[in-house]
Amino acid sequence: MSKAPRKRATDDTKATRSKATNTAETTADEESESLDALLGSETSTNAESAPKVSVGEELGRYDYDLIVMGSGPSGQRAAIAAAKLEKRVAIIEQRSVIGGVCVNTGTIPSKTLREAVMRLSGFRDREVYGASYTVKERITMDDLMFRVNHVIRHEIDTMRHHMMRNDVDVISAQASFVDSHTVRVNFSGQHGFRDIRAPRILIAVGTETTKDEHIPFDGDRIMTSDDIVDMKELPKTLAVAGAGVIGLEYASILAPLGVRVTVIDKRTELLSFVDSEVIDTLVYEMRQQRATFWLGEEVSRIEPYEDDAHGPRVRLHLASGKQVTADKALYSIGRTGATANLNLEAAGLSADSRGRLKVNEFYQTDVPHIYAAGDVVGFPSLASTSMEQGRVAANHAFGVEVTTMPSLFPYGIYAIPEIAMVGKTEQELTEAGVPFEVGKAHYREIARGQILGDSTGFLKLIFHLETLELLGVHIIGEGASELIHIGQTVLTFGGSVEYFVNTVFNYPTLAECYKVAALDGMNRVGG
Repeated sequence: MSKAPRKRATDDTKATRSKATNTAETTADEESESLDALLGSETSTNAESAPKVSVGEELGRYDYDLIVMGSGPSGQRAAIAAAKLEKRVAIIEQRSVIGGVCVNTGTIPSKTLREAVMRLSGFRDREVYGASYTVKERITMDDLMFRVNHVIRHEIDTMRHHMMRNDVDVISAQASFVDSHTVRVNFSGQHGFRDIRAPRILIAVGTETTKDEHIPFDGDRIMTSDDIVDMKELPKTLAVAGAGVIGLEYASILAPLGVRVTVIDKRTELLSFVDSEVIDTLVYEMRQQRATFWLGEEVSRIEPYEDDAHGPRVRLHLASGKQVTADKALYSIGRTGATANLNLEAAGLSADSRGRLKVNEFYQTDVPHIYAAGDVVGFPSLASTSMEQGRVAANHAFGVEVTTMPSLFPYGIYAIPEIAMVGKTEQELTEAGVPFEVGKAHYREIARGQILGDSTGFLKLIFHLETLELLGVHIIGEGASELIHIGQTVLTFGGSVEYFVNTVFNYPTLAECYKVAALDGMNRVGG
């Protein structure tokens, strides 16, 4: 179906834009000229469902129906969802390329780096060919980044194509609030700013690495997770301060390359939201790669120093008095919402101590026509859930009802080995007093597991002892993040463990683990 033609903005709107243009202090470059062209183009009239805003008001007062601040997963999905509703959308990204942290420094680079390590190191085949097996003897950062950069370029190009195809205006600039309906776009260098207005705004700026002001970060010897992909060469030794998801992912990714990794965390339990048996297996596998864990230890100070024998190094001072020395240090204590430069106060908003915004179930902030989605609203801070949040927020903003199941999202941790889970853990069910039983299937018992050379992976089903209803699925091993979706589907529809017993899976596949685990569980309850 062809789109209905969009009406031109009114003279009042043009006058507003002209006034905004005159506030620029310097001559605009190509970006600001491009924005002038965008603001002088056609605008949508199909905004009847916008709360407290009439069609006439939108035509006379606003440049867009929706302004999206940030082009990460939630921002992209929200912009496209609104565009599909025939709305006029602008997406503002402070980087010169779209995709946000997800594409440029976070999810895509780290997961591609993992895949490059798995392939070049021969890690997947060591079970068959021996621990010394490798595809390339001397692996460099250039080798790894060749694959990473290829994937990043492809993702950026694909996203730009999606924006163009859906008539979403992409503006490369720093965004900040002037008031609750006005966003100032500040162009880089000496090229001034413009003010644009919309009846609805979505904040999807994501997060930035949390930095301790007492740590002398230099992006080389003392790094955050954003600096990993910029390393010029692989270190011989690496100290990781912070054993959260990001810290453990990078530690486990670099260890198979021969990097001696030391993981330090003040907690005595790693990733408490993950099944304890899964975490025990991850720690065991990392120790097999010569990783060292110092738990219950807090880093109080990090200092760079020169070693006569080894060159530039770093020393980590622990609160207990111990010291750890390494070629490089990765400081990974979490991420903070990237809201510091948004001038939230002008819009009547405020962030918490970690820069995050409070939202309701529709992702509305305390100012109802301003929404927030993605990592900036906190847990679970996954690209997958951020996409869904953006979709829900955009549809709600325009009065469109959508169905979503936020409580049943799958969680993937792209360590080596890979981890995935959905539903409840044994710990949670025990605390809630729910009677349950488990069934397990080890990869080493599955033909596909032997073919892949994965002898340590396993799949665990947790189900209600009396009703046999599936309550949780936990996997560690090759393909875990793909395999988890079978369990997610059965959980969503309230299925029982008997489904896996009675269905047929392709052979040989890892999916067969579901049947084996179900049979194991039924045997435990005498079924």
